Amino acid sequence: MKDESSRQDDFLLNRLNHRVARLLQEIDKFNIAEYMVLLNSPRRFFWINFLGGLGRGLGAALGATVFAAMVVYILQRIVVLNLPVIGDFIAEIVRIVQNRMQM
Repeated sequence: MKDESSRQDDFLLNRLNHRVARLLQEIDKFNIAEYMVLLNSPRRFFWINFLGGLGRGLGAALGATVFAAMVVYILQRIVVLNLPVIGDFIAEIVRIVQNRMQM
């Protein structure tokens, strides 16, 4: 009996060791230790988040500018085609945008 319970204990211990090893690999993969060090340094945490937010804001502004420029360019091309109803409407929008840009 003791031999069988010892085998079962060894099996459970090996299984537990395997799961702990997998858990440690997952923790290492997600850099949990580095994140905990970052949380313990509030100044560094603030600056990293501040610079990240600044970068995202700048990227969004540049992306919106490029997108708006492409839309205006496409609208100008549509005006050149002289489509009766749409052309007049788009020409007015382009005039408004160009007047705002000159201000």
